[in-house]
Amino acid sequence: MLRAGRMSAEVGVGIALRAVNERLQQAVARRPQNLPAIQPRLVAVSKTKPADMVIEAYNHGQRTFGENYVQELLEKASNPNILSACPEIKWHFIGHLQKQNINKLMAVPNLFMLETVDSVKLADKVNSSWQKKSSPERLKVMVQINTSGEESKHGLLPSEMIAVVEHIIAKCPSLEFVGLMTIGSFGHDLSQGPNPDFQVLLSLREELCKKLSIPVDQVELSMGMSGDFQHAIEVGSTNVRIGSTIFGERDYSKKPTSDKTTANLKGPVEVTQEH
Repeated sequence: MLRAGRMSAEVGVGIALRAVNERLQQAVARRPQNLPAIQPRLVAVSKTKPADMVIEAYNHGQRTFGENYVQELLEKASNPNILSACPEIKWHFIGHLQKQNINKLMAVPNLFMLETVDSVKLADKVNSSWQKKSSPERLKVMVQINTSGEESKHGLLPSEMIAVVEHIIAKCPSLEFVGLMTIGSFGHDLSQGPNPDFQVLLSLREELCKKLSIPVDQVELSMGMSGDFQHAIEVGSTNVRIGSTIFGERDYSKKPTSDKTTANLKGPVEVTQEH
């Protein structure tokens, strides 16, 4: 069995992708019946990886991909080879979005979802920028919650969630609120019980749905990465972000120019987190 982050270059993207999908379905089978019967979405995180690996994954049936940095996403999504070979590709932005990069992100071809809205101000600016595109579709957005309370992580405090979601629904007509996202703390020992960050997100969804009268199956949960995606699905995740287990370990010396600056780094964890 392929373990998180241990895919060798010899294995190949197709085999690794098939193994991940098998493990994903195994986790779905173990999911309690009281959870929404939603097929989890696999977001293949391609950061630092070349266009040909994205195309290879696409040719093996993968359609949804994620990136952490706006500049890298724009370059990759605009790549002529990807545009030609991957007409049905859907891009998720899963990194911290600085306000000065919003217009650049909105220009990304085939942008499908922004998973990291973490303030009313950001929501308003994204809404305004998307409106200017005159797109027939609303942009799907998730609200990012800092469930672990770590200063190194971005995201709203749990107590701020209701107000921000209400604002998006009422005041951002070009955005479609679809769910909650968390990164959570790393290295949780499952022998000690379920990941508390995932439990927090589940509780917040329940609170949100009761308060705003939204059906539970209409609020997605984006949680789980290479090391813990099966557990995340077992407790209710509908969107998992997996990179190194599919594409292999990352060589950061080859990473394209990123948009990170001291302004958007709250700590070293933001740079080194492994999907």
